Amino acid sequence: MLSSWDDYPVHQTAEPIRNVATSDRNFYDRYYFNLHGSSDDLMMIMGFGQYPNLGVQDAFAVVQRGGRHRVVRASRELGDRMDLTVGPFRIEVVKPLEKVRFILEETEHSLACDVLWEGSIPAFEEPRQYIRKHGRVLFDTIRFAQTGCWSGKLHVGGEDIDITPDRWWGTRDRSWGVRPVGEPEHPGIRGPEGQMTGMWNYSPMQFDDHTILYILNETNTGERPLEEAVRVWSDPAREPEWLGRPEYEHRLTSGTRMVERSKILFPNAPGGGFSVEAQPLTHAFVCVGTGYGMEQDWRHGMYQGKLVVQGLDMDQAEIAALGQYALVDHAARFEYDGKVGYGLHEHGFFGAFDKYGMGDPGNDAD
Repeated sequence: MLSSWDDYPVHQTAEPIRNVATSDRNFYDRYYFNLHGSSDDLMMIMGFGQYPNLGVQDAFAVVQRGGRHRVVRASRELGDRMDLTVGPFRIEVVKPLEKVRFILEETEHSLACDVLWEGSIPAFEEPRQYIRKHGRVLFDTIRFAQTGCWSGKLHVGGEDIDITPDRWWGTRDRSWGVRPVGEPEHPGIRGPEGQMTGMWNYSPMQFDDHTILYILNETNTGERPLEEAVRVWSDPAREPEWLGRPEYEHRLTSGTRMVERSKILFPNAPGGGFSVEAQPLTHAFVCVGTGYGMEQDWRHGMYQGKLVVQGLDMDQAEIAALGQYALVDHAARFEYDGKVGYGLHEHGFFGAFDKYGMGDPGNDAD
């Protein structure tokens, strides 16, 4: 059961707040947000995390606009866990499980915002992710997700943008538990084997009166460590509707690991199967410069010092060759049965995935 306290980063285990603590170095407690204009204008992704057993708290914001990849990131020593600030970043839980304010104050870097998130559906508890490799638990996490809209102000690259809820939509999640964070550990028996393998898809699709939440991690052998397909209604009086085992059809750009468009299928949905057409509008290489692990000198939970604030401004085309090998977040248009919605279409292909011609970790799609 979720409670209002589950909207605060005070968890100690991969369970709701009432459960016990762990001493695992990789325990984390994080916020994730994305913001888009239901168009190809721009995409912004924000994150904020605490790592109690590493003594670190950090945050980032990244915006893709006009071919530029702009990042502001900050890290500090963790003190009071109710202090939700890191340098110019601040989070305010205005109304737990419903409204959250995200602030990035102006610095010398060309990115700032003061935006309010308001959920369009009740916060929804997603399936627990649990992955054990060679005897060690690598992932043991729980998460709730929510679609919604934004209002406020955004400043990017010298431009001021009014953010209004009629078109500025997005997704947020709150996750906590154990997953690899901080300074890289020696892989030991895992050798070059990755932490997560195969294909990862995550698509929260927001429509006028409901949201479809689709999650899938499928390995190269066809196993599914994690999957979910559910329709959550904006009216909290209506029960969520599970849609059965999801399927997918992706079209990738030849020679890359980038998805051009997708069809997400729910053949066993109650009342009859249906499929959703997903068309990416714009994307951000969320793992470049933000701490998700592509840079060895800046990772989520990695100790940087008492307080460090940095900014990056890169050509998106120049980082594409690197960014495509990690998670890629697309703002996307979704359509089924005459209904049109918008949301996140996230994908990652880790290591070999023969279904799309990726025979080894260095191969790209046919």
